[in-house]
Amino acid sequence: MPKGKIAVITGASRGIGRSIALALAAEGAKIVAVDLDLAATEGVVEELKALGAEALAVVGNVTVAADAEKMVDAAVQSFGRVDILVNNAGITRDGLLVRMKEEDWDAVLTVNLKGAFLCTKAVSRVMTKQRFGRIINIASIVGQMGNAGQANYCASKAGLIGLTKSNARELAKRNITVNAVAPGFIATAMTDALPEKAREELAAQIPMERLGSPDDIANAVLFLAAERSGYITGQVLAVNGGMYM
Repeated sequence: MPKGKIAVITGASRGIGRSIALALAAEGAKIVAVDLDLAATEGVVEELKALGAEALAVVGNVTVAADAEKMVDAAVQSFGRVDILVNNAGITRDGLLVRMKEEDWDAVLTVNLKGAFLCTKAVSRVMTKQRFGRIINIASIVGQMGNAGQANYCASKAGLIGLTKSNARELAKRNITVNAVAPGFIATAMTDALPEKAREELAAQIPMERLGSPDDIANAVLFLAAERSGYITGQVLAVNGGMYM
């Protein structure tokens, strides 16, 4: 388990990112929580410190190269190194293809895919010198199977899987693994806002007959972040209750 390791997590202020931060901290990792929302990110850091973990809040926009460098520099200055990067930051701008605005396409691809590229590029210079690293990208089931009304989001997550595999090949010789976790439908604030009938219909599509939880994703990240997973790279770990096989 990642005891004593330094983990940088983007999109850490809520939902899956928050659960990943808490799970890694509970196993002894030191956390650099990155998000645009300072108050929310500081709130997560306070939760982490209450667990006895060392943690730092960094305000950063993953679509800006200088901010990606800043978050890595902050981790190195505070903790001396970076062992784990979780590219979790992401947005949606859903709409049917014929009605989708070009700016909504660009926004989603920029945050979800370019953001992961910039953060991985920034952290790789540190990890290659260390000759150790775990990079974990949060993809999605819809990047594997597609979904109507989400052309931009699906494309970004499918692209993230391709980025994962390419980076895994490039960085393996430096003892850096690059993997992806592809969540299925997860119970978050967004799904909580759905009508009860809609949630039931969603769950009915899943062989396990329930939505996943953010902790299900965090547990997958814990596995891939561990030293014992050092011979696993370029893989996509699907956590979807059997919805897509």
